[in-house]
Amino acid sequence: MFSPSTWFGGKPAVAEPPVPVAAPVAPPPVAPAVVPPVAPPVTPPVTPPVTPPVTPPAAAPTAPAETPPPPAPIAPPIAALAPITVEAPAPERTSWLGKLKAGLRKTGNGITAAFVNAQIDDELYEELEAALLMADTGVKATEYLLEDLRKRVRSNMATEASQVKLLLADAIADLLRPLEKTLVIGEHTPTVIMVAGVNGAGKTTSIGKLTRHLSNEGAAVLLAAADTFRAAAREQLLVWADRNTVEIVSQEGGDPAAVSFDAVNAGKARGKDVVLVDTAGRLPTQLHLMDELKKIKRVVTRAEATAPHEVLLVIDGNTGQNALAQVKAFDEALGLTGLVITKLDGTAKGGVLCAIARERPVPVYFIGVGEKLEDLETFNAREFAQALMG
Repeated sequence: MFSPSTWFGGKPAVAEPPVPVAAPVAPPPVAPAVVPPVAPPVTPPVTPPVTPPVTPPAAAPTAPAETPPPPAPIAPPIAALAPITVEAPAPERTSWLGKLKAGLRKTGNGITAAFVNAQIDDELYEELEAALLMADTGVKATEYLLEDLRKRVRSNMATEASQVKLLLADAIADLLRPLEKTLVIGEHTPTVIMVAGVNGAGKTTSIGKLTRHLSNEGAAVLLAAADTFRAAAREQLLVWADRNTVEIVSQEGGDPAAVSFDAVNAGKARGKDVVLVDTAGRLPTQLHLMDELKKIKRVVTRAEATAPHEVLLVIDGNTGQNALAQVKAFDEALGLTGLVITKLDGTAKGGVLCAIARERPVPVYFIGVGEKLEDLETFNAREFAQALMG
């Protein structure tokens, strides 16, 4: 009930009530002066405890005993609560990370093999260079990573190969971190997302998975089957629309640009949050088909002045350095805003992401490690680097 300041400040103020008691306190000092001759050692100790026992002990023991407790209980709880909050459990991604590591095991084994019984010398760096190149990291990214690794080894004064391995994982994570980006939905209604990719990259399947991801976040999605070139492409997208219980706009044998135009207008009229436009798969070397993509983008802009708000490219994780060539070609034609990396559960050489980060840093929104709807996850540079290092 009393704060420390009140307690300490009360000593002079309390002198008023004990005034009567303070008066008798003055005589005692005189009495002990007479008693000393009789028994100096015995009398002084007996007199203080008998006559003024009530006054001194009540004030003296209470003040020091009550003062220390307050600081003790306040400090520990604050220090204990802080670490508990910081170490809150992360989202459940254990099985996902397991799949990612399994998919990149071939690449990881090649890189980690260089650290077995290795010494920190030029031979280690040469083996790492060969392993990174075999992982489709590319010449520029490999040179950058090795130079960065040498600096980290010197600054951290690493003496063991295991330390160098951890430093390489940090270097890869830092290189890939600019590729981390969150897909923003809601700034525009609807948010029009145009999806492109080469044949067989898993574009339509990724659209199905992306639809599930968006639906789980509470977004109302409308699909546009603008892939009118490939046989059964419309039917495949219809199956995904049925699985995810979303609406779809399609025209059998219709013009891709016209389908896209109708889908954007339908999305606006029906109050949809997202319109996903599935375009036909094509190679960047097929100029007439690349021109068709540019046409779709122009027509979508006519339907909605600010659209398309996102232009995604789906890349097969097994294509290696060819993936970098695809990113460059589609980026020049469409102005890419993001990537979706698929099929990392196979024999993928994930090092190509390092090449993309170094030469064409287009953000990576999602990576896929399987055929199931939930096998599409957001990209995390640290997780990917750890999986890549085995």
